[in-house]
Amino acid sequence: MKSTTGQSILKMGYIMQTLNRKNFNKNKYPTKIMQFGEGNFLRAFVDWQIDKLNQTSDLSAGIAIIRPIDYDTLPLLNTQDGLYTTIIRGLNEQGETVSEERIIGCVNEEIPIYKNLERFLELATNSDLKIIFSNTTEAGIEYIDSDKLEDKPAKAFPAKLTQWLFHRFNHFAGSAESGMVIIPCELIDYNGEKLKEIVLKYAKNWQLPEEFTQWLNVHNHFCSSLVDRIVTGFPRDEHQQLQESLGYLDNFMVTAEYFHLFVIQGPKHLAELLCLKDSDVNIKIVDDISPYKQRKVAILNGAHTALVPLAYMANIDSVGDALSAQLFERYLTQLIADEIIPTLDLPADELKKFASDVLNRFRNPYICHLLLSISLNSMTKFKTRLLPQLFKYVELNQKVPELIAMAMAGQILFYRGVRNDESIALSDSEQWLAFFKDNWLEYGRGSLSIDQLVEKFLACDWHWETNLNDISGLKQSIVGYLQSMLNTSVAATIESKLGQ
Repeated sequence: MKSTTGQSILKMGYIMQTLNRKNFNKNKYPTKIMQFGEGNFLRAFVDWQIDKLNQTSDLSAGIAIIRPIDYDTLPLLNTQDGLYTTIIRGLNEQGETVSEERIIGCVNEEIPIYKNLERFLELATNSDLKIIFSNTTEAGIEYIDSDKLEDKPAKAFPAKLTQWLFHRFNHFAGSAESGMVIIPCELIDYNGEKLKEIVLKYAKNWQLPEEFTQWLNVHNHFCSSLVDRIVTGFPRDEHQQLQESLGYLDNFMVTAEYFHLFVIQGPKHLAELLCLKDSDVNIKIVDDISPYKQRKVAILNGAHTALVPLAYMANIDSVGDALSAQLFERYLTQLIADEIIPTLDLPADELKKFASDVLNRFRNPYICHLLLSISLNSMTKFKTRLLPQLFKYVELNQKVPELIAMAMAGQILFYRGVRNDESIALSDSEQWLAFFKDNWLEYGRGSLSIDQLVEKFLACDWHWETNLNDISGLKQSIVGYLQSMLNTSVAATIESKLGQ
């Protein structure tokens, strides 16, 4: 059997072919989309969705991928004529385990911008090209003062984009039809607005014509987006086995979870551009992205944050193992249904469907999320993900959300830094680590009660930006749960509460 990095491999007496357009008959579509970034996420998220739309609608869109960084350590997708395999695995809507393989055929070329700037700029003259996607990491949407229009190319991604847009503006004489829909997927709040702000800053500082700025503002749409899919990337440990199963060689295959959601705050005509009518891809074009961001932060991220300390202190090490324990499945289901969903502003049926999807994602047998690895900076996560729901719940119900209070008790216990007499590798701000170390030491010496410890915890207005002791009943609930966890166990405390 030859190496999988070669051009062929002997399998059961025959030579497996490399995945490319010569060996596999895949449709090629006109280039209508440009994409900054060739990484696993965009290929298993955006490109996967475009490929599905090509096969189920009239979209017929090819993608030109721009490699925005100057490196040669990885080969270009061109070595496989743009073809690669996505392997989508997880639990479907019915809770069934699924694994779906798809050869992605919508990528026409990958252009290394530092080696082929001319081809990059040539795309600006393509009248069919209407949409730009990007994912250049969170640090990619930045302004670099030293970038100049005449650079070949500029360093920052927004500067490269400004060069390209100015080239397009000049070629088409600023026509309305030449405007673009630009959809960044970088994980920063309101990424579209931030990207537009920087592009306009380059246009001003480079002293580009006012007509160009007007064209940017009137005929181009910079859309903020919310992306949601866990992409586990290249299946290094399974690569050879998967190639043998598929029957061909593919050095660009990428794995991802079953769930996907793409929310775009964009113009109405974008739905027509993407041919979304009657589509089964989970792309939503909305006027305001904020309710969807709040939903994700509160339900998905909030459930994670509540689960981590409780499950870990109950001697469970992964999210999947926690969900296979009926106790924690009941806890999360009740937490989301009773204390999180009622505080959110989307239709109840949408929220319930998303919550069901979240629990299926947590159960995904193909992904191992270690609780300790996602406990990083849990105090900040609690503040951003669950504290708004605590405030809203109290406002609506005039009482404490008990399961959120229990999660706070779990946080305090977790930050004691000990499980089964073994130290926990805590990772948070120095201020919080010092706070918990000092106060748990005082408790251990008998000079601080649990009541006093919780009161001091809630009084940390340098973090909470308020004194949480002012919330009637919150301290008493946390003290009760924390004392129960110390006297019995985390599991017994949860069981006692849920059994009521």
